[in-house]
Amino acid sequence: MDAELGRALFSAVIVVAVMLLVGFPVHEFMHAWTAWRLGDSTARWQGRVSLDPRVHLDQTGSLMLVLSAGLGALTGGGLLFGWAKPTPVNPLNLRHGRRGHALVALAGPASNLVIAMLVAVPLRVMEADYDTYVFIRENLLLDLAYNVLLTLLVLNIVLFIFNLLPMPPLDGWSVVGGLVPAPMARRMHELEVQYASLIPTLFLGFVIILFVSGGTFLSPLIDAIAGLLLGR
Repeated sequence: MDAELGRALFSAVIVVAVMLLVGFPVHEFMHAWTAWRLGDSTARWQGRVSLDPRVHLDQTGSLMLVLSAGLGALTGGGLLFGWAKPTPVNPLNLRHGRRGHALVALAGPASNLVIAMLVAVPLRVMEADYDTYVFIRENLLLDLAYNVLLTLLVLNIVLFIFNLLPMPPLDGWSVVGGLVPAPMARRMHELEVQYASLIPTLFLGFVIILFVSGGTFLSPLIDAIAGLLLGR
């Protein structure tokens, strides 16, 4: 194993660990906490208003994250992808009706954006001075830390954008449902029920295409947000 591949694999391990221990738990915690504050205690009764990674862990989603990270490190491409256990929410208990449901749905992706903003701070410090940046990139451990932070930044931006795509079962579908006029929201719900059996297959196909393409069609938006956060 050459040094470059070793660093890539080690970076992937660190990123996966941080996402499983921080990124995913924070995302689902924000869903659960927001729902609780808006009147629905379903997630609270199930112990999901917690930052404990164990209560949010989804075995299949975690495995997908590990596999995609490993493949990405080995091939130098691809898109990291995984998920946590969905947070249970009963929209009927929420204040403000479907507007409240939209807020609950938005809370998760918003947390990923906040994490990306926090990660951007040390990256901006590292890149603020050219000589410092060159020193960091030439130092093995500092370069590894830089690459891990950069990967975490991009991954959280990807999760922010991806989860807001307006398609079931993503958060963006519920966000849109809370913003459109009531007749359109009812039609969206009818379509979701009508094609419930097809949605998992269509969604899986979409994810496979997204992974194989490396998220090409999302790249301009990812780069724009990353550039904004890093001041580039």
